[in-house]
Amino acid sequence: MATLTSEDEGKILVDIEGEELGVVTEVESNTAWVDPDPDLSDAVLAAFGWSERDEDDYTVDGDLVDTVTEGEIRVNTDL
Repeated sequence: MATLTSEDEGKILVDIEGEELGVVTEVESNTAWVDPDPDLSDAVLAAFGWSERDEDDYTVDGDLVDTVTEGEIRVNTDL
């Protein structure tokens, strides 16, 4: 388990198999909102904390997160 913060916005979410699942658009209360189909502008905006979650985003609880690196968040399950 890892603690998610606003510093993690803009990172790529990756599953246990290494498959990219989307870009983290917002983090609140150890929950990440993930855009499953971001375009380049979405990824750039999220990296600067300028994006907001929308109805297409899904949530990932920090309890599912295995590791957080400079560029990605890896979950310990197959979502």
